[in-house]
Amino acid sequence: MKFMYKPILIVLCFGINATVFAQTATPDDRAFVAKVSQGGMFEVAAGRLAMAKGSTQDIRDFATAEVHDHTLVGAKLKKISAQSGISVAATLIEEFSSKLKHLSLLSGHAFDEAYLTEMGTLHDKDGAAFADEATKGGTVAFRDFGAETHRIVQRHIGALQAVPAM
Repeated sequence: MKFMYKPILIVLCFGINATVFAQTATPDDRAFVAKVSQGGMFEVAAGRLAMAKGSTQDIRDFATAEVHDHTLVGAKLKKISAQSGISVAATLIEEFSSKLKHLSLLSGHAFDEAYLTEMGTLHDKDGAAFADEATKGGTVAFRDFGAETHRIVQRHIGALQAVPAM
């Protein structure tokens, strides 16, 4: 009978140790999550729009890669954030909602140009945020996430530059 309590005690000790050793997110990590989660959600939503409205295969292919990559990045960010006690908004803020609405009203060449411009601007801003988090993030998990995602953003910037001029 005495031995039945040991597994429970071991589980409790490991649970406590995991909590004690978990790193706490910094205020800068929280600001980073708020910023890049919004950008990522926008990129996925705009990418889905571009998959349907893009007038060239290059635009639709780029959009497909955006949706794929940023869906995976968003899931990873949510997981790391949850482990650090940070909640991630489930909806776009007004700034990005307005941009998405504007894109949805366009078609043809005007849509393609506006979409590529938005993606270029956002990748430049978020790329800088990921690079900064990679070196200055408050926890190892956020620094690693920043470094890994910065490489993805750099690849997207290269893909943007490879899309033929409109």
